[in-house]
Amino acid sequence: MARHTTTIRHATTARAATMTRVAARPDALAGGTPAEGGPAGASKVPAVDGWFWLVKVLTTGMGETLSDFLAHTVGPVPAVAAAGLLLAVALLVQLRLRRCVPGVYWAVVVLVSVFGTMVADVAHVALGVPYAVSAGGLAVALAALFVLWHRVEGSLAIDRVTGLRRELFYWAAVLLTFALGTALGDLTAATLRAGYLLAGLGFAVLIAVPAVAARARWVGPVAGFWWAYVLTRPLGASFADWLGVGADRGGLGLGTGPVSLALAVLMVAALGLAARARRRRRAAGRSAA
Repeated sequence: MARHTTTIRHATTARAATMTRVAARPDALAGGTPAEGGPAGASKVPAVDGWFWLVKVLTTGMGETLSDFLAHTVGPVPAVAAAGLLLAVALLVQLRLRRCVPGVYWAVVVLVSVFGTMVADVAHVALGVPYAVSAGGLAVALAALFVLWHRVEGSLAIDRVTGLRRELFYWAAVLLTFALGTALGDLTAATLRAGYLLAGLGFAVLIAVPAVAARARWVGPVAGFWWAYVLTRPLGASFADWLGVGADRGGLGLGTGPVSLALAVLMVAALGLAARARRRRRAAGRSAA
């Protein structure tokens, strides 16, 4: 009888410890991504929280202005070649890692932002493709990729980005979302003549739609994530262009170089603060357990 009572006590203690860990980490039940630096085999996408979206917007803005700065400084062809080469190297490092390393992940995102911007700009400036046509074509390509990804892997959830094949699907989708977002932003600001500031404000409203829809359970978390992921590109790029370009184009004229540098500093600071917040959560979880 005493042995049976001891067994029950141990089981109760174990259940209480489990519930404490879940309370300290609510995304475990919500399908959130594992914490960065987790065990090998965990998703290689950082945890999607407020810090994730802040850094994402900063990378999109920096990609836009840095792309323009490099194209005007070293020339479009060398800039595209250099960005493509650096992206290939960074992506290779990311693919060879066995766990999520935030610094490497976000370095790839920045380079995708720069290269994706250049691809969209080359299609419009060099080839004369209208932004409406490129946006439509990229949207179809992204939808086709999602269909193929879901058919092969069974899910588009980013908490399951493990293994080479899934990660290649993920990064292909990221590249297309950046190119699509660039085309949408330029279409709104230039072709529709909304201007960079008004376009940025409009995308700020649109990006709130998935959050509201997810809260009301009109859309699932995966659809809401990719909706927001696409719209963060024109959101960050529109405000970055507004800060960087001259008054003749409706901007403040601070310069694309200084704006890129300022956004890079803010991104590094945000990553540092996010890392400190993660350490505090882990410490709190260990003490609670």
